[in-house]
Amino acid sequence: MAKVIQSLQGNHACALGAIAAGCRFYAGYPITPSSEIAERMALELPKVDGYFIQMEDELASMGAVLGASMGGTKAMTATSGPGFSLKQENLGYASAVEIPCVVANVMRGGPSTGMPTRPAQADIMQARWGSHGDHPVIVLTPDSVKEIHDQTIRAFDLAESLRVPVVVLFDEVLGHLQETFEIDLEKKENNVQRKKASKRTKNYQPYAITKDGVPPMSSPGDGHRSHTTGLTHAESGFPTQDPVVVDRNMMRLLGKLEKHREKIDAWEEVECSDAEVLIVSIGITARSAKSAVRNARRQGHKVGLFRPITLWPFPETALKKLLDGVHTLIVPEMNAGQLVLEIERFCNESIELKRLNRIDGEAIAPGDILKLIHQVL
Repeated sequence: MAKVIQSLQGNHACALGAIAAGCRFYAGYPITPSSEIAERMALELPKVDGYFIQMEDELASMGAVLGASMGGTKAMTATSGPGFSLKQENLGYASAVEIPCVVANVMRGGPSTGMPTRPAQADIMQARWGSHGDHPVIVLTPDSVKEIHDQTIRAFDLAESLRVPVVVLFDEVLGHLQETFEIDLEKKENNVQRKKASKRTKNYQPYAITKDGVPPMSSPGDGHRSHTTGLTHAESGFPTQDPVVVDRNMMRLLGKLEKHREKIDAWEEVECSDAEVLIVSIGITARSAKSAVRNARRQGHKVGLFRPITLWPFPETALKKLLDGVHTLIVPEMNAGQLVLEIERFCNESIELKRLNRIDGEAIAPGDILKLIHQVL
């Protein structure tokens, strides 16, 4: 197969992954440290008959992406903290009416304007719960430039197959990191397509309850009458507050991801088989943790790393299988404590939970993690 070695910045790898996945529409607004994604998409999309639009703000950008996707085109946008906040209303709308889309969020220091050029991992909970109400969303957290490329492709595959918004979440360090990796030039584009309603379907229901939990989607011109609203709706798409109908359709909406956990869940295990101390971390902090694990192992300590690649829904079944024999869980993260709130659910009286937080715009170094490992041994 034809392959090429490329040296790419993380943000550029995100853009090229989107193109490889079949993305043909991008709407966005410049914001540090994600702007290079928009810049690269502006260069690459015209080469594949795609469209790039710079919108007046992040809210409009998200709306344009949803409109393009409803029209049948794979679409994405990219942003950072303040812009991600502005996108939440339309992200919730996308979850409710099941519009496939991809959002890259390159995290920076906050709150508010914060530190635009410094890294953070403070959007972990916002990525899952930023929009109001119960809603489905998938969040992927790569830890390398190559993985940004590959997980962006996977984000489109999941969005299209499950009719759900997918967030690709990584920090400023990874967004601006330059690494060399191999790209498969013969990878087929459009390898995953959304399930479309048959043109012969009678009495089409845009939110039909199906065995796989994912209703077929109609595009303009298909000949179906389809009603789309952010109001709680029945299978027909029309608003309802009938408790029986609301419960039936909300349970399908919220349950569809559980039906496909084998497809969604992804994680990495490093030296976990006999670990007594287990680190759980994502992004650039997980890179530091890998180094700390290697150093600890050389010193004879039984330390491992569990790295969620799918952050939401959290791959808890995989983590639980590793906890026999673990006496300490360490959660290093570049925030005041967010991922640790998820991990503490898995602790009992025999497992001690240790936090390692940094919120000053600097990455957590391997030595910081190794020092904490020595303290708990």
